[in-house]
Formats: sequence, C-alpha cells, structure tokens
Amino acid sequence: MRQAVLFTMTIALGLSQVQAGDTEAGKNLYASNCAQCHGPTAKGMASFPSLIGRDADYTQSRLETYRAGEKVGANSGLMIPNAKNLSDEDIANLTAFLSSKS
Repeated sequence: MRQAVLFTMTIALGLSQVQAGDTEAGKNLYASNCAQCHGPTAKGMASFPSLIGRDADYTQSRLETYRAGEKVGANSGLMIPNAKNLSDEDIANLTAFLSSKS
C-alpha cells in the first residue's frame, strides 16, 4: 500500500524515478556511443563535460530531455541526434553505468 501511495505521489507530482539499469550494458553502450566525445573514462574532453559524479536523476532526466529534442545547453545540437533513438532501457543502462563511476 505504501509503495502504491508513493508511486501515485510521484506520478501526481511529475517527479522522475530512475529505472534500474544494467551497468555492463550501459558500459558497452557508453563505449560505442559516448566515449568519442566524453572520453573513455567519462571525465570529459574539450567542450564535452565530465559525466562522473552526476546524480542519477540528473543523468536520466537530461538524456530524456535530449531524446525529446529539447535544447538545454550549448551542446544540445550534438546530443539531441545521439539521444533520439535511445530507449528507456538504454537510458537506464547508461545511467546505471555512469552512476557506478566515481
């Protein structure tokens, strides 16, 4: 009952919940799609920011925003095409992988 109330409150408030993801799948997806710009260790390169130490909710929300085609920063033009085909599962996996790094 308590979980149902929390879930209902989350939906009613429009809050995002981080979906559990597969860290290994996220690592593979990162290596093949993200490392070219954000670096092999996700610490950033040139104008591409570090992805280490970000809150999981932030990472998930930002990827969902890019996937929706919304501009939220200077690199939106680069991120939107890269995120547009990500599934919810892909985003969960990337979030799990990035959240596991310190």
